[in-house]
Amino acid sequence: MVTRDTPWPAGTPCWIDIGVPDVGKASAFYSALFGWDVQAGPPETGGYSIAHIGGRPVAGIGPQMGGEQQPVAWTTYLATDDADATAAKITAAGGQLAMEPMDVMDVGRMLIAVDPGGAGFGVWQARAHTGVQLANEPGTLIWSENMSRDFAGNKAFYAAVFGYSYGDIGAETYATLDLDDRPVGGIGELGAEQPADRPAGWGTYFAVPDTDAAVARAVELGGTVVAPAWDSPYGRMAVVADDQGGEFAVMAPNADMQG
Repeated sequence: MVTRDTPWPAGTPCWIDIGVPDVGKASAFYSALFGWDVQAGPPETGGYSIAHIGGRPVAGIGPQMGGEQQPVAWTTYLATDDADATAAKITAAGGQLAMEPMDVMDVGRMLIAVDPGGAGFGVWQARAHTGVQLANEPGTLIWSENMSRDFAGNKAFYAAVFGYSYGDIGAETYATLDLDDRPVGGIGELGAEQPADRPAGWGTYFAVPDTDAAVARAVELGGTVVAPAWDSPYGRMAVVADDQGGEFAVMAPNADMQG
């Protein structure tokens, strides 16, 4: 279990949210799957809701931005101490700003960017809202990874912007994102075995007690299986989509991923 009530160190995946056509439908799906208590924000939040476990925020659900032409997808936010300075680093390193830095009431300052490999991500400068307050527990974020077709280019980009070093796990096209010699996520390459139209992106992994049971439950709730369950050195995992098309992974971790 990881709990935190203060801002996450810069570069750490600190928040996740999903934009959907129907917030109520998404809230029902994820609450039934993960046991979330989803609480709608005040009117000024525009329909944005916060999911909690044990009273601690773990994820956000909001209306789909940009209309129905935008895919339903989870967004990973990386922590920063200065959103404006990070924005400048992003453009200098070859990324693009999809949303310029902006204040979100008194809760924080954010931006949305796209890395050189085409993966979108958010940047969060915490104020009243520090990000996830519970992780590595069932129903909460356990892993985040950047996957693209420009492995080398994205490694250079994220090192320049967030100061990551990269951990060798014995794979030519996958590495851990390390801060102070501690993994905070992963980065890899979409290989030839992936469909040609599969977009680059940041993947969101949720911890579950039983991967196969979680997949079955997601299907019962109207979701679909994207990648059937498989065993990895770190636990059993699978990729599914919710009942509005948002993809995510579920993972029953082994001892190496706990903590």
